[in-house]
Parts: sequence; C-alpha cells; structure tokens
Amino acid sequence: MIKPDRIVTTTCPYCGVGCNLQLHVKDEHIFKVTSPFDSPVNHGNLCVKGRFGYDYVYHPKRMTTPLVRRYLLEVKEKPAGREQVFAVSKDGQPIDSQISNLWDWVETDWDTALNITADNLTRIYKRDGSEAMAVYACAKATNEDNYLLQKMYRAIFRTNNVDHCTRLCHAGSVVALQQATGSSAMSNTASQVIQNDVFIVTGSNTSENHPIIALQMKEAVRQYGAKMIVIDPRRIELVDFAEMWLPLKPGTNVPVFSAMAHVIVKEELVNHDFIEQRTEGIDDFLKSLDKFTPEYAEEISGVPADDIRKAARMYATAKKAAIYWGMGISQLSHGTASALALINLAFLTGHIGREGTGLNPLRGQNNVQGASDMGCMPFHYPGYMRVDNPDNRAKWEKAWNIEEGGLSLKLGLTTTEILSHAHEGGVRALYIMGENPMMSEPNLNETRKHMQELEFLVAQDIFMNESGAFADVFLPATPFAEKDGTFSNTDRRVQRVRAAHAPRGQARVDWQIICDLAQRLESKLGVASAYWNYSNPEEILREMGGVNSDYAGITYERIDKVGLIYPVPTLDHPGTPTLFKETFPRGRGKFHALDYVPVREEPSDEYPFILTTGRVLEHWHGGSMTRNSVLDEAYPEARVEMNPADAEIHGIRNGDPVKVQSRRGEVILRVTVTEKTSVGVVFIPFHFAEAAANLLTNDALDPQAKIPEFKACAVQIFPARENDLPNAEIVLNRGRY
Repeated sequence: MIKPDRIVTTTCPYCGVGCNLQLHVKDEHIFKVTSPFDSPVNHGNLCVKGRFGYDYVYHPKRMTTPLVRRYLLEVKEKPAGREQVFAVSKDGQPIDSQISNLWDWVETDWDTALNITADNLTRIYKRDGSEAMAVYACAKATNEDNYLLQKMYRAIFRTNNVDHCTRLCHAGSVVALQQATGSSAMSNTASQVIQNDVFIVTGSNTSENHPIIALQMKEAVRQYGAKMIVIDPRRIELVDFAEMWLPLKPGTNVPVFSAMAHVIVKEELVNHDFIEQRTEGIDDFLKSLDKFTPEYAEEISGVPADDIRKAARMYATAKKAAIYWGMGISQLSHGTASALALINLAFLTGHIGREGTGLNPLRGQNNVQGASDMGCMPFHYPGYMRVDNPDNRAKWEKAWNIEEGGLSLKLGLTTTEILSHAHEGGVRALYIMGENPMMSEPNLNETRKHMQELEFLVAQDIFMNESGAFADVFLPATPFAEKDGTFSNTDRRVQRVRAAHAPRGQARVDWQIICDLAQRLESKLGVASAYWNYSNPEEILREMGGVNSDYAGITYERIDKVGLIYPVPTLDHPGTPTLFKETFPRGRGKFHALDYVPVREEPSDEYPFILTTGRVLEHWHGGSMTRNSVLDEAYPEARVEMNPADAEIHGIRNGDPVKVQSRRGEVILRVTVTEKTSVGVVFIPFHFAEAAANLLTNDALDPQAKIPEFKACAVQIFPARENDLPNAEIVLNRGRY
C-alpha cells in the first residue's frame, strides 16, 4: 500500500454539491481521493467524478506554457478570413496542415504573453471604448479568481459586459427568485431533504447530475418515510423511489405547476395566514389560474389530470414540503416563468421559511453560485447589487479607489449577447477564463461565425478547447489541485480549496495572472487606481466581504475545518442554513400571474421529435476535465437515447449510427434504445465535441433571463449513411481527439 507524503483536504471541482475531498499525495502526485466521514456535505460519500476524475491534472494535453499566434510575434498583419478547423487527429493536431501553419502557436514567456495581451486590450479600449470590451468569468474557478476578473473589467475598462455560465444554466431561476423573493440562491440546504414529508424533484436528473444529493433523497424516502414526486419528461432513476412520476412533455412546466396551484386553491388547501402576512399579488394570481384546470394541463402536457390533482394534494397537505429543480426548469425560452410557477406553489402553501421546506435550485457547477455572488453578471456587482443603482456604484468606487461617477451605470451584455455583438462597432475584444462557448452556446454554427468576427481573443484555461482554438493568446492556468481559495456550493456553503502541490510547468494561478495583467493595463493606460498587490487569496475575499455583507463574517480561519453557509454578516455569526424565516429580502414574497407560452419549436412532420439535452454521470459540462481523465474510458462516446416505440417505427436498432438533424445543424452518433426517454422525446448529452448537441439546439432566449432554450428543439432522426459525413467512422469510434 502506498503511503502518502501528505493528505490535503479540499473541495470537489465538479458539480454544485461541494463534496469534501482528501487528496492523497505522493512525490507531488495525487494517487488517491477519499472523503472525511464527518463532512456535513457528503458524509464520506463521493460520486465517480469526485473519486476518480482527478487525473486530468496530469494529462499530457494539459497546457502549461503561454502561447501566442506567430503573427503577433512577427508584428505582421493578422491573416484575413479567420477560420478554425475542428477536425483533429489522435494527437490533437489539426488535420488541415495548411490552416494549421497559418494559425500556428508559438510558445513564449509570461512577460511576452501578458504584454501582448495588455497592448491589444489597451489598443482596442482606447480606440472603441468600454462597449468593445467583454469578459467571460468561470464557474469552475474560485471566488477570489472571479471577483478579481470582474473587478478588472469594471474598474479598468469601465464596462459591465461581464457574465459566466449561469446565463446558460440557472439564469431563469435566478431572475425568478429575485423577482419573487429578492434572493437568488437555495432557500434551504440539500441535507434538509431528510426532514421533508413530501418533496418535488423536477427538471433534474439528480442521480447523474448531483449524485450525493440523490443519495440523501433516497435516504429520505427509505429511512424517513418521505414521499417524492418526480416531474420530468424522462424516466430518471429517482422514479424508482418516487411515490408519483408525472412525465410531462418538455416545455410544459407552467401548465402543470399552475394546474397544481389551481387544485390547491379550488380545494381550499392554501395557507391563508402565510399568504396574508407574507405575500402580495395574490388577487391577480388567482385570476390567472382560472384556465389552468388539470384537464387543460393534461391536454398540453400529457400528464393525466388525476395525477396532477394527487400531486397537488400531497404537496399542499404535507407538514414540510420542498421543491428541488434543475435546468429542465430554467433552460427554456420561458424558464423564468417555469421557476415562478414553482415559487407560486410554495407561497400558496407556506412551504418556505422553515427547515425542511423551501425553493431549491440545484446549481450545476462547483462554483457557479460563488461566481454569481462575486458579481460575474452584467446586472450585478458582488452581493447582487444592481449596477444601475448609483448608491451601489458609490460603494464599489470607494472600495476600488475609483473617482466618483467613474463606474458605469449601464447594464452589460449577457453571455449570449456578447457573442451576438461581436462585429464592427460592437464587441471587439473578448477575454475567456475557463469557459468554452464553442461547446456551451446554443446553435454552434452561429456561434462559430461570431467567434471568427472577434478582433482579439484571450483564453485563460488548463486545456486547449474548442474556444481556445480561436484565441490569439493562450494563458495556462491551474486546476483546483494547484490553487488556494474558496468555492460556494449550491447550499450557499463557502468552503476552502487547497493546493495539493505546485503548478505544473509554467502554469499560474488565475488570480495571480489577473493581478499581473491588471497592473500592466493600468500602466499602459496611465492610471493607478484599484489595488492589485495581494499577497494571498484571503486578502481578496476580505476585500469583497468588506462591501458584500453576505460574506462579511467569513474568514479562512473560520472555514478551515467546516464551511459556513452565507449570509454570514459578522465575525461571530454562525451562518444561515435556512432563509426567509421572518421576511423576504424584498419585504413580501410576490405572486406572479403567468400564461402558457409553448416552446419555440413544436414537433412537425419534418421534425417529429423533441430533443432535450443534459449530462451523464461520468462526464461534466463541456468535457474539458472528464474527457481528459480516466472517466472518458467509462463513457467514451456520445449517444442519443430513443424510446423503443419510436425506434421500431423508424427501423432503428440499439447501437445503430444515426443522423440527428435540426433546423440549425446535424450530428452523427449511435443510438441507445431505452424506456428512460418518453415517446416523441430524444436525449443527447452535451459533453462530446465530436457530436456536439449544441449544434442542434435553439438559440431562442427567455426575454427576462436571456437564457437559451437548450431543453426543447425539434429534430429528425435518420439511419446514418456512409456519405452523411466523411469522417463518420472517426466520430463514432474515438474519444475527444
């Protein structure tokens, strides 16, 4: 048995559960991962990603040296017709050598890479102003990394064109919760599920997306007698533990949830005291419910009216009930309305503001909650302070030593808007830290065009991915195992991240890269305002907490062993696992009258299936980490899931290669015939660049949250032919490269 040199306690870099890890290190190499049994988050349990998905840190394809395009070093004019090749060979080299030579990378030192970056960002800012500048922050990076990145763009470039992947996952939930409660995070903690009498899981394949929370849900059912209601188009694993399964059609959330509200009102199951004392807007809301009968909802959603009635009664009559939801609620062109429909249910019944109740969006990435808290959004400073509020602006001007009125009051562009504005007179320079829009954006063929129109692009990451392939400068950063800082999980729990060993090669920690670049930018612009000389990441967190009261009482010493759940307003405050016990941040909770708006693309004769997308247990997000780990051997290729009845009609057998086509693109992949998906619905995971689901998805946006409709678009499926794609054999039989 190998004896470790040391064991380093840290936080998992994958989903939003925030499991505690113990990294066993020998000779500066992690060889095993375990978890402490006294962890309040995961109690020693880990999923396959947390336990085995760490070896990407040592993958030979990891980038550890700064790169720039050759033309930047030779001071030549940038080649016209910027086009990037995505077909690559096993060793990661572009197949088209001519384009590879035109756009080849050159290894360089940090001074050269950062000076070239600073020169070009300064040049574009001086020429075109704040609106030409934009940045993508990173839900995989630490709170400290993200805080400094948004600070750099706001304090130096005076722009609010700052966003990150929350726009592509839970933006609808964030907007809905802000409108209805004044807060945007989970109201309770996932571990409180064992206190539930009844709980609803909707739009979340929790067993694969948040496996440790799913364990707690199963425990609540098996050991504590809770009743679970699953509302989802797919027969996910949790259905086996559920009292009821409501298999609604994708995009019909509002009719089903509103019909449940209709039943609760009609059968006098409402909590009148809660409504009277703590909410507003009930009269308009009640009027809007008239048409949402269970029969109306059944006609639209396919869920039997009697099942809607039974589910409504179960939820309303429980002593403690909660709702847990995922991106099946938010990733729709009416994602905000879907989340508001859930919030209305909680207000009607008073199932909020107490332990074992609540509204609980399950956040997808390890630090998407933290990146949002840090102000990495176009509408908010850290702490969800609106950027168009002069009082908020004044607070951050003082904190950052900015002249009065210096920060912008103009709302910034969202993630999707940043790329759609990439043209002359719009966004000219984009800085991407740890994100991969060429995998995560909808309608990738359109995204590719926008990426080509950027004048200058910087990628700060650990791997060269599909977006980094467009970059002019690549800055090698460090993964979780080579940095210190904090993550904030889906429970609002702020936890320590600790380096297991030094960075590989010349890779640098994100916050140090940002500080070095920021000082160069200020020098070139002739300003010296904001502070960038931090000695450690805790200094950064303290600066942010000096203005954002939710984090004011959090110190590294206080979270050394166990994290704290914010709000933590003072140094002696114990944290706040349950929100809204007395009031809501906006005062009264607000009911919202809703209407049913169909998905933008309904099935048709030409495109008879509805495609929904999501994750699988073995992989995560765009695949940069898991596809470069041993986990890629466990799930090596994309599959499209199809119901047996649909497969029989179309003459498709399990394992057959098929072409899936939408109005925007097509992919070739094999089919898995399974009853996990409903008739008329197909599912594709979005982790696989060689069969990218987002080549198919619809870029229609929710008008309020600006989140795309990833969860529903119309597609057709054909048996694949040899001439469908020249390299179909490569696509169907290779890993990432």
